[in-house]
Amino acid sequence: MRVSRAMVLMAGALLLAGCGESGDPAEQEVEMDMQEAAVRADEILDGTFAAIKPEVHWTHERSTEGSCDVQRRRAVMTIISEERRGSFLGLIERYWEGKGYKQLSVNNSDMPAMYYRTPDQFNVRVLIGGAGQAFFEVATPCVNVSEVSPPKAETVGPDYSGKMTPIPDVKSDFWSAKSAPSSRT
Repeated sequence: MRVSRAMVLMAGALLLAGCGESGDPAEQEVEMDMQEAAVRADEILDGTFAAIKPEVHWTHERSTEGSCDVQRRRAVMTIISEERRGSFLGLIERYWEGKGYKQLSVNNSDMPAMYYRTPDQFNVRVLIGGAGQAFFEVATPCVNVSEVSPPKAETVGPDYSGKMTPIPDVKSDFWSAKSAPSSRT
């Protein structure tokens, strides 16, 4: 039952993403096109991953384009142990709030997740899935329609773009540890 509730929460949060209330770009003041929005989404992800210390291995996941929005996704290939998930999510939470992102929702089930919105109306999410794998997504607001190029950032570790993302397989002395971090870490 918990996974079903988590999936419902994720679906609800994804409904918040992307095209805003009406979904019609003609009804909104739009200052960028889909390519520019995709670049901004990549910048949000780049900043988030730069804030994660120690560094984690990650890969691009499927990017999608809606009628007026773009979603960029990344999967962490470093195993985040159950004992370290709170520290991992806390680090992300502090970074996003430090950037002025507004918290929309938190899911504390067996698949913990946090949903935020940036000041420029991009929705961001981190979810810890099975095997301690963290998944990030940035959904753009509704923008002017244009062609969209794939992400340009180089992955840390193998790039699984266009392939099925495997379960995390990179062990970290810090993130994969089976003990809670000490107050000095």
